[in-house]
Amino acid sequence: MTKSYEVIEALSSEYPVRVLCSVLNIGFGVFYAWKRSETYVLRKAKKDLAEQVKVVFDDHRSRYGAIRISKELQSRGVKIGRHQTQSLMRIQNLKAIQPKSFVPKTTDSNHNFGRNANLLLNRAPPTQPNEVFVGDITYVPLADGSFLYLATWLGMFSRVIVGWNLDDNMRSDLLINALTKTIERRNLKNGLIIHTDGGGQYASEDFRKLIKKHKFNQSMTRKNNHYDNAMGESLFSRFKAELMQKGTFLNFDDAYTEIFEYIEIYYNRKRRHSGINYEIPTEFEEKFRRQSNKST
Repeated sequence: MTKSYEVIEALSSEYPVRVLCSVLNIGFGVFYAWKRSETYVLRKAKKDLAEQVKVVFDDHRSRYGAIRISKELQSRGVKIGRHQTQSLMRIQNLKAIQPKSFVPKTTDSNHNFGRNANLLLNRAPPTQPNEVFVGDITYVPLADGSFLYLATWLGMFSRVIVGWNLDDNMRSDLLINALTKTIERRNLKNGLIIHTDGGGQYASEDFRKLIKKHKFNQSMTRKNNHYDNAMGESLFSRFKAELMQKGTFLNFDDAYTEIFEYIEIYYNRKRRHSGINYEIPTEFEEKFRRQSNKST
């Protein structure tokens, strides 16, 4: 840490100290305490606040940054803003996990099953649960060098992962089983939009039979335009950053247990999502239902 202070000191004649402290994740007050050869001591009120920040940070296993921590504390009645949270994180050297930038991965669309139109283009965002589901598939590495595959269905309105399935292959049954579980759990109406990329599994005869049986509408990304499914891609970017810190799982049971805990206990019921104003997905849905019941 002393080396970082020395870098700031050396560059302070060319750049603002606050900027240098921000870049190097050093608290402004901490740096000047170092310059005075003092140990930086927080006042009691600030120390108590810093401890609350760390409790939330640790409770979420380094997955929360300053915005989510401040939103969580505000929901508990604590008066704290993003920038103050950021400062208290720097002082305690708390660094949140950051996912890699979203880079679209090539989908195998070389099939003869045909491609559905993108029904989400120029369409207003959904206004209620079970209006649009977004699907995607990702690989899950195991310690022996093999892979498992995870299919998910994400509710576009609330960001709840409404269904998922894990298997050792990525045939169409992988996503069919995930969607079937979702159908069994939820009261889904005709016209639900099922949006995915143009991969062969989503264009398969069996999958389309399931869509047709329940009178859903199938939607696909435009060819070679995977940003059309950026929501599904970004979910897996976050998933891999927050859950797969060690790189691999030991075996199927290990992967299933960890993924279950992450999706069903953490992501859906505990984690605040930026896409819904930093609310918790299941609570966001429940609040919508309560408001809908009052209006009727």
